[in-house]
Amino acid sequence: MDKITIVVIDDHPLFRQGVADALSLSPRIRVIGQASDGKLGLEMIESLRPNIAIVDVNLPGMNGQQITHEVTTERISTRVILMTAYDDGEQMLHAAIAGAAGYCTKDIQPDHLTELIFQVVEGNYVMADEVMSEKNFAHWLGHQLDSARRSYSEPGSPFHPLSDREMEVLTLVVDGKSNKEIASLLGISHQTVKNHITSILRKFGVEDRTQAVVYALKRGWVKLKYEKRSQE
Repeated sequence: MDKITIVVIDDHPLFRQGVADALSLSPRIRVIGQASDGKLGLEMIESLRPNIAIVDVNLPGMNGQQITHEVTTERISTRVILMTAYDDGEQMLHAAIAGAAGYCTKDIQPDHLTELIFQVVEGNYVMADEVMSEKNFAHWLGHQLDSARRSYSEPGSPFHPLSDREMEVLTLVVDGKSNKEIASLLGISHQTVKNHITSILRKFGVEDRTQAVVYALKRGWVKLKYEKRSQE
C-alpha cells in the first residue's frame, strides 16, 4: 500500500517539526515537505501534490483559509486539514466554506490527528470531531450557514448599498486582511478603514467583521480569494 504523503505548513518551527515527527511514526504516513509561510506552502502543495496538507489557520503571507480556497479553486487533489490555536464555531465555518476537509485545534493528540488524516484520505470530512461523508457534510454546511444567517439581523429597510470603497474594504476583510494591511493596500489611513468597517456593519445590521463576512458570502456579494501572486 502506498504511503499517505503529507506536507505541514506552520510558521512555528518547533510545532511544525513536532507534527512532522509525530506523524512520521505511523508506517502509513510519509511527510514530504514543510513550509513556514502561506505562499511557500501553496507553492509546495502545487509542486508536490501531497495527499494531505496540514495547514495552520494563521500564517504570514497567506492565511490557511486562503490556501485552502486556492487549492480547491485549482482543483488540486490535495485535501486540507486546517489547525488552529483559537478554536471557535465561526472559524470552523469559514474553514468549511473555504473547502477544508478537516478542522482541529493544535492541542489535538497525535493519535487523534493520525486518525483524522485516515478519515480525510478515505474521502470523509471531520469538523469538531464529527466524521461526515461528503453528502452529510454538504447538509451540515448548509445547516451551519442557515443558522448563521438567522442569528444575524437583517439589514434595515430600505437597504443602503455599500459604496465602491466599502466594497473594496469588505473584499479585503473577506480575504483575511487586517485593518493595517487594508490601509496599506488601499493607501488610506487606519482610522478611515475603521470608519468604513463601522459603516459596513451598520448597513448590514451586524455586530462584527465575522458576521459581515458570513452575511456577504451567503448572498454571493463576495468570494473567498486572495491577490494572485506575481508570476515569475
